[in-house]
Amino acid sequence: MRRTKIVATLGPASDRRGVLKNLLVAGVDVCRLNFSHGSPDDHRRRAEDVRAIANEIGRTVAILADLQGPKIRIAQFELGSVTLQGGAKFILDAELDPSHGDETRVGLDYRELPNDCGAGDVLLLDDGRVVLKILDVNGSQIVTEVVTGGKLSNNKGINKQGGGLSAGALTEKDYQDMEVIAQIEADFVAISFPRDAEDMHHARDALTERGSKADLVAKIERAEAVASEDVLDAMISASDAVMVARGDLGVEIGDDRLIGVQKKIIARARALDCPVITATQMMESMISNSMPTRAEVFDVANAVLDGTDAVMLSAETATGDYPVETVLAMAKTAEGAEQTDQARALGARVEAQYDRRDEAIALGAMYIAGHLKKLAAIVCITESGSTPLWMSRSGASLPIVALSNQSRTLARMALFRGVMPLAFVPPEDQPMSHIDDVVVGQVAETLALPDDSQVLLTRGDRLNNPGGTSTIKIVSVEEARRTADGD
Repeated sequence: MRRTKIVATLGPASDRRGVLKNLLVAGVDVCRLNFSHGSPDDHRRRAEDVRAIANEIGRTVAILADLQGPKIRIAQFELGSVTLQGGAKFILDAELDPSHGDETRVGLDYRELPNDCGAGDVLLLDDGRVVLKILDVNGSQIVTEVVTGGKLSNNKGINKQGGGLSAGALTEKDYQDMEVIAQIEADFVAISFPRDAEDMHHARDALTERGSKADLVAKIERAEAVASEDVLDAMISASDAVMVARGDLGVEIGDDRLIGVQKKIIARARALDCPVITATQMMESMISNSMPTRAEVFDVANAVLDGTDAVMLSAETATGDYPVETVLAMAKTAEGAEQTDQARALGARVEAQYDRRDEAIALGAMYIAGHLKKLAAIVCITESGSTPLWMSRSGASLPIVALSNQSRTLARMALFRGVMPLAFVPPEDQPMSHIDDVVVGQVAETLALPDDSQVLLTRGDRLNNPGGTSTIKIVSVEEARRTADGD
């Protein structure tokens, strides 16, 4: 069983006949709807299709809605693009007609940029391909010198080296998109360009006001978000999951720093029991090639070795020529990395002290799982998903099967590393001991476990009791099958 989860972005490529089903069969755990592209009707249709196919194939597949966030971009050129020469003067003008850019100047979609910059600042355009050093700010005009030239086309993004842009995380478009997100009942909502925990709190309030109960994913892509461990920890704690959004983050802090920062974000998220997604350019060459490069394979593998819960595909599955092949390649790479000793050494914090009984039970279960022979799986009956989340922080190679009758909990667990969500409707008017055997029998059938194996089961004293996990039990697969069959 692959432990690392796969997030795949939907788009025109996945709309082709049969492709979406093949993506889910290939192993996609979370489908991303990118609200930077497509219409509300596109997103509604894709969400419906995902749920229908997931139900057909008997899998839990969550839906992640990714908000566009602030558009910090240049405007347009009269001829569509220009080529800037190193050493030349170039002006960014907030008052220029949006379509009248040329080799000397261009307008701005983000009109507050002159207020956020000063002489000596460095602006990075088009993901850092074009570099401008600010010489002066005069009213609406930012006068720059081209440090690194090249082709520059319409509506390319702008980053300020080191961060510091004042744009808020949510725009009027985002608020409108939240209405659609509430309608389609997305399981996760990704917030673009949050600066701190307060941005996440504001986003949660805005979603709640519109009737959404989705879990929030903080996209960590601003320099401000990683300025200190306190700021980072606060943002993680304010979120239900985080994403290492390496594109904009790498531009703002530099790729040399990004290496260590990615590892730090993953480590802090794991320490704070927060699922983490690693994203951007993970298998980008497969947009047009049927095989990944070895560098991409090692990139994905290193994220897995660091303990990421999920790896994400963007254009590879949204617009690429080989979406299904890309998912299969990513799954194979993750499985290979998970077989290493380093991946298995990610273990739980055995020295920690816990205030909650259910968290201690989760730790105890994982300790037993690592030392008991013939144990074939770990099974939890869960209402909230907290116990399997704590278990997922361990590097144990055994599958963790989490059963719940709560659809929101099942969707949430689709992002947890090493956790297989499984829908379960408990039999009525049956003692817990009988329910235990039914559960183990169901899991044994799903995983094709041998009769002579054992399963570790955690649950509460009664069902429908969030936070009530209090029991660890070792169950024989053979005995459970006999009971479940009525013998």
